Amino acid sequence: MQQNINIKNKKARFEFELLDQFTAGIVLSGTEIKSIRLGKASIAEGFCEFNDRGELFIINMQVDEYTHGSHYNHKPKASRKLLLNKRELKKLEKEVKASGLTIIPLTLFVNDRGLAKLNIALAKGKKLYDKRETIKDRDNKRDLDRIKKSFNK
Repeated sequence: MQQNINIKNKKARFEFELLDQFTAGIVLSGTEIKSIRLGKASIAEGFCEFNDRGELFIINMQVDEYTHGSHYNHKPKASRKLLLNKRELKKLEKEVKASGLTIIPLTLFVNDRGLAKLNIALAKGKKLYDKRETIKDRDNKRDLDRIKKSFNK
């Protein structure tokens, strides 16, 4: 079993401009947490939304079935409830409804107490020209690092 579970959403920072970040707990069943501890999860296509009662759920998060589970195994793409303070939930719900922002998952990790946590961010979608700017900045930084490395030798 792996000691340090840290599942990332690599496309999130490229596709979205992150405005505010939160750490939320996740309501999981027994076989779900066992699969996550084995690193068998993906949050790449995931997003968060509120239900009619003001509760926050993560939709489209893939948690593979536990290999040693019986017929009590979980559904891989089920929506899972996120746990936040009331104040944080109200703030997020107000921002999403007022300005049309999105809540996306950034990283899924298991803390030192063995609980699964999810870093989520309030995000605004980037336009095509913003993505090009990000690519250009990344390439310039890479070229600068190469020049520095060759200059130091």
